[in-house]
Amino acid sequence: VMAEAISQEAAKTPGKESHAMESFASALRQLPSIIAENGGYDSAQLVSELKALHAVGKNTKGLDMYKGEVGDMVDLGITESFSVKRQVLVQAAEAAEMILRVDDILKAAPRRREQDRSHC
Repeated sequence: VMAEAISQEAAKTPGKESHAMESFASALRQLPSIIAENGGYDSAQLVSELKALHAVGKNTKGLDMYKGEVGDMVDLGITESFSVKRQVLVQAAEAAEMILRVDDILKAAPRRREQDRSHC
């Protein structure tokens, strides 16, 4: 659901930001598959069921990792507050930015060093 909202906003956004937003949406779409695989379940089956339910507006559906099936998160008592979700996204974006900065530093040409002529 969040990935779709980001993709829709990316379509309205000009420039390089659009590409970054689409990449972020793609990463969000991969999360259910990764979670299912890590739980030892058939991720292709579970994710296809989940996408179909989300497409018809059943946005409270998610992966029930205890049973290995799609379940209603409200019935399971799983809720996410907006503030927690926002903080997770902010921290993820900050981590990605830090990785990109380190990558840029590593790619930069080394500075030219001068010979040390001190008498130490």
